[in-house]
Amino acid sequence: MDKKWYIVNTHTGCEATAKASIEKRIKNLAMSELFGEILIPSENVVELVKGKKATRSRKFFPGYIFVNMSLNDETWHLVK
Repeated sequence: MDKKWYIVNTHTGCEATAKASIEKRIKNLAMSELFGEILIPSENVVELVKGKKATRSRKFFPGYIFVNMSLNDETWHLVK
């Protein structure tokens, strides 16, 4: 089946938790052939904090994750 990218709205700050939960459900229900990547759009940024360089991850779209999947009733229910 053809996979497409879908945007899923989550609570801001809970993107990693939502991603882990979806991945766990995919594994438990043996639906890995219907899903591709699950991404949290972010980049690493170097900042100066108290005179020292610190690297942190900055999200492009807080509160959203991208899911590559074949859309049908079962996959929609799993993500929802």
